[in-house]
Order: sequence, then structure tokens, then C-alpha cells
Amino acid sequence: MFDHIGIKARDLSASVRFYTEALAPLGHVLGYSDDTCAGFGPKDAPALWIYATKEGAGPGTHVAFAAKDHQAVQGFHRKGIEAGGRDNGAPGPREHYSPTYYAAFLIDPDGNNVEAVCLK
Repeated sequence: MFDHIGIKARDLSASVRFYTEALAPLGHVLGYSDDTCAGFGPKDAPALWIYATKEGAGPGTHVAFAAKDHQAVQGFHRKGIEAGGRDNGAPGPREHYSPTYYAAFLIDPDGNNVEAVCLK
């Protein structure tokens, strides 16, 4: 359904550091970066774009990333916290969403709620 998503960041370098680490266990990489933006996703196909802003980043967005297994969800959470994210839900089952829903949630440097989810 989506081709790409863009969110704003007050500190682009902090966001690049956070997303580089948090998305690595999910198989995503930094595909493009300059002084104004950074793009993450599969190699050569950035789909999450972070745009530098001097204004407030906004009320916060929720973005969920697909994970291939529970270990990738756990790595996302661990690496994201190490890179400056805040815990917003430790890795674990979320049976109220679905019997196979396994996820972790982080708050990124600009207050966005980011999630890794495995449906196996």
C-alpha cells in the first residue's frame, strides 16, 4: 500500500544513529543521507525518510516495521535503546492484537512510537 513514509527530526544525526542501530536487526540499512534527510530500508530502496526540521517534529507518529522472527524484534529493542531510544513496551506477545503478535515498542529521539512486529 505504501511506497514510503516521512517523519521529521529536530536532531538528524541523533535520529540517523537511532534508526541505523534499531533497524539493523530487521535487515534495514541507511541507504541515503545528506544534511537535510536520511533514507532507510532494504539496500537501494529506502522507504523510511527522516527529514531535518528546525520546527517541532510534531505530535508523534507510529510506524511499525515487520520482523522475520522474535530474535529480530528483541534485537530492534535492545539496539534501539542502546542508540538513545526509550522503552515503550518490551519484546513480548501481544495476544490482545492477535494470538501470534510478538512486538516491541520504542520512542525515537523525536517522540515517535516505533515498533517491530513478528506475526509468527
